[in-house]
Amino acid sequence: MNTASAAPPASPAPAGEPQWLTPQEQRVWRSYLHATTLLEDHLDRQLQRDAGMPHIYYGLVVTLAEAPERRLRMTELARKAKITRSRLSHAIARLEKNDWVRREDCPSDKRGQFAVLTDAGLEVLRRTAPGHVTAVRQALFDRLSPEQQKSLGEIMQIVAEGLQPNEAGADLPWQR
Repeated sequence: MNTASAAPPASPAPAGEPQWLTPQEQRVWRSYLHATTLLEDHLDRQLQRDAGMPHIYYGLVVTLAEAPERRLRMTELARKAKITRSRLSHAIARLEKNDWVRREDCPSDKRGQFAVLTDAGLEVLRRTAPGHVTAVRQALFDRLSPEQQKSLGEIMQIVAEGLQPNEAGADLPWQR
C-alpha cells in the first residue's frame, strides 16, 4: 500500500504520526506519479523501437558520449546514472554484445575498469537522438507554455537539490 494515499487529518499530526497528504497534495502526487510513469514508458518504447535499447541504456550511451575520450570509470558511470554497479555491469554487458561499448582495464588500478563508447555506439546515438528528442519534445515541452517549462525546471531543480545525497557514508545504490 502506498503510505502517501491514506486520508489526511485536517490539522498537523501529533508527534510520531505521519503528516498525511492533503487532498490537493494527493492529487499533485498522483498526477506526478502517473505522468512520470507514462513519460518513461513512452520514451522507453520509442528507444526500443528505434535503437533496440531501453531508456536507461540510452542514458548510459549519452553519458559516455559526453565524457572526455568517450570513456568513464565504471564507478563514475554508476554514480552519474544513479544505479548499482551490478545493474551497470549487466547493462554494459548488453551494450558490449552490440559492440556499442567496450570495457578497458584501468592501468592505475587493477580492480578498476573503464566503459568506452565505441564508434558503433556513437553512430547508434547519432541515428537515434533525433527521434528521441522529438519524442521528448512532443511528450513534454510541446504541451507546456514557456512559463510552465520554466516553472517545471525550477521545481525539479529544487526537488533534486533537496534529494541530492551527501555521499560521505551514505548508503547509495551506485556504491553497492
